[in-house]
Amino acid sequence: MSGVRVLYLAGSGRSGSTLVTTILGQLDGVFAAGELRYLWQRGAVDNRPCGCGRPFRECPLWTSVTAALPPADPARIAAGLRRRLRLRGLPRLLRRDRHGRPPVAGHPDDDTIAALYTAIATHAGSGPTDTLIVDSSKLPPYGALLGTLPGLDLRVLHVVRDPRATAFSWRRRRGLDGDGDARLMNRPPVWKAALLWLVWNTATVRLWERRHPDRYLRIRYEDFVAAPQETIRAIARFAGLNPTDLPFTATGAVRLTPTHSVAGNPSRHRVGAVPITGDTEWIGGLSRAAYAVVTALTAPALRRFRYPLRRPPVPPAPTPVAVPSVKHQED
Repeated sequence: MSGVRVLYLAGSGRSGSTLVTTILGQLDGVFAAGELRYLWQRGAVDNRPCGCGRPFRECPLWTSVTAALPPADPARIAAGLRRRLRLRGLPRLLRRDRHGRPPVAGHPDDDTIAALYTAIATHAGSGPTDTLIVDSSKLPPYGALLGTLPGLDLRVLHVVRDPRATAFSWRRRRGLDGDGDARLMNRPPVWKAALLWLVWNTATVRLWERRHPDRYLRIRYEDFVAAPQETIRAIARFAGLNPTDLPFTATGAVRLTPTHSVAGNPSRHRVGAVPITGDTEWIGGLSRAAYAVVTALTAPALRRFRYPLRRPPVPPAPTPVAVPSVKHQED
């Protein structure tokens, strides 16, 4: 299959996808796009900051990309995607996929969405088929939609993390675009975070691991932070890359330069040497009741993803390093 190459990060939020995307964006021939399903609202309408720090409509890269698109109403496209990709439509989406039909019914906006990826590859890289676009939108229905669009060569990277850790992370107070933003990121209760984790990760398995195993790779956040270089190298090979120089330092930190990620966790703005240390605060910080609720709701999938039912022991404090410690729980 030929066309614009897209590596789609699927799964639930707070699983490390932002950091993985940013690291991949440091490699030659890779464009870290962020959560492109939000480009129409958060970028074109709300004019939130690009990963480079400029407001979306002032970023030269995105100005060139959007100028190459056919005339369209971003607000209308954003509303249409929200309507087409609603959670309550997931059973129908899975039935359509099981019966060999496009999981997401076609729509006139699809031509503009497909054109977006072609424009990104053209203006952000060396050509439509020579650039790998990393899209960390995560939502399985949006990935299913991309898989039906002509001209896209889609591979899926499933990033999963212990659901107790993600539920704890979702409860943290965090500004939409960093600590200085008074608008807060969504903070669902632990039961809702658990259900979303179960639904999105199970749907990702059904859509790709079972039906397209040759275009699917799963990594766990816990394995990534334990062996970041090996994990990034494996992802790169899966995506068709052969990197000779990974952006890691001798101390195990990663060197990050600005990307043009259009939307996503505010951690996408981090630059410089960032140590990769697993966030384990949830082990001691998640209440007994919350732990029990999340475990009960996600129990059907815990074994599949190799997570225990019992709370693990609190690990010893990490040895201090020369650069400021940055946790990666908010991706």
